[in-house]
Amino acid sequence: MEKELEMDKELDQVIYIGLMGAGTVGTGVLKVLLKNETSIAKKVGARLEVKRILDKDVEGISAKVAALGMDGSIVTSDINDLVLDPEIDIIVEVMGGIQTAEKFIIKALENGKSVVTANKDLIAARGKELFDVAAAHQVDLLFEASVAGGVPIIQSLKESLAGNVIHSIMGIVNGTTNFILTKMTQEKKSFDEVLALAQKLGYAEADPASDVEGYDAARKVAILASIAFNTRVTDTNVYVEGITNITDRDIAFAQELGYGIKLLGIAKEENNEIEVRVHPAMIPLNHPLSSVNDAFNAVFVEGDAIGKTMFYGAGAGELPTASAIVGDLIAAARNIQFSSRGRLGCTCFEHKRIKSIGEIRTKYFLRMLVKDQPGVLASIAAVLGNQDVSIETVIQKRQKDKFSTELVLITHQVEEHHIRDAIAIIRSLSSVEKMENIIRVEESD
Repeated sequence: MEKELEMDKELDQVIYIGLMGAGTVGTGVLKVLLKNETSIAKKVGARLEVKRILDKDVEGISAKVAALGMDGSIVTSDINDLVLDPEIDIIVEVMGGIQTAEKFIIKALENGKSVVTANKDLIAARGKELFDVAAAHQVDLLFEASVAGGVPIIQSLKESLAGNVIHSIMGIVNGTTNFILTKMTQEKKSFDEVLALAQKLGYAEADPASDVEGYDAARKVAILASIAFNTRVTDTNVYVEGITNITDRDIAFAQELGYGIKLLGIAKEENNEIEVRVHPAMIPLNHPLSSVNDAFNAVFVEGDAIGKTMFYGAGAGELPTASAIVGDLIAAARNIQFSSRGRLGCTCFEHKRIKSIGEIRTKYFLRMLVKDQPGVLASIAAVLGNQDVSIETVIQKRQKDKFSTELVLITHQVEEHHIRDAIAIIRSLSSVEKMENIIRVEESD
């Protein structure tokens, strides 16, 4: 009975939160905090309460907040109402963007507030600078929701897997492109057809470039690589290709050869050098990532102690993203309770060289249209051989006009600069009508 009374007394304590942004994700945070208020309080040892919400649309957001059963008057358009309030201990930033968000977060950190953010763009570009400010003021900067939505990969790398030397990370970290490639594979539709469907269903924006060109995934992979390899990686260090050139023919050949096509974020370390890249890749159908479909995300990690492990789940959306944010909120609140803020700072304490794309080593799928005449394959094989590229698999399919042949090759592993040199020569051959596509092939060692 005395223990129950002690717990009730603890739950009289309140840790106040300021919320920057009340759009889809911000509303999800409010919903989770309200729905799970009692269990969260018991996990923290204090109640979490949103005291102020920052948004330009004060009237609209006030009505939205009131509809959730909260006091609509807590909405403000003045950042000082949050960062200068001595009662607010934690700021949640879900506004998005870089410049304004960075300015507001720095102001919060400098005023002794711990910060929880979902802002992948900001963390990928300016994470080190923000961590320096957080460390100077001995507060937390947590960002689980910045990568893969509700999939708990950030804290896993920082804490659960911290005893490992991480060798590689390979992940599907953009739900829009995974949805598109899944539909193209299962329904044998073109990229343009499936993109239109993704936009209609709300998976893709009206301007889908950030997703389909790979930029969104690049920011997330930069964050993961920075943590995994303890060195600073920004989105500008990531080699990027999107999925706009993937066709139904590529997918059909991939399946015939025992592969699926995914937009992968890949980060590897060897001999104190790292490679960080985002591009479409063929992976064996028996690889765990191959079965990750629709808008789901997954991150496949290999470490020296853990071996191979995969994290899988919903990569976006109101509640999955809110789940990650509230998890960070609970961690930040516990640190306040036990006077241990700032214990998980920046892990970028090493300086490792980042390889150029020409230095990476993998297999390649080449699909080309060639003239249907003797000696064509031999001439192409000779070019490849002269550039130290050996062939593993060959498929030839004559076209209906009987004057041309679709030629598909898969190479053995080779450094990319060799394959690029070979392709430049192959394109110039009179027997080659068109180089249709080049796709990297990733296989576990």
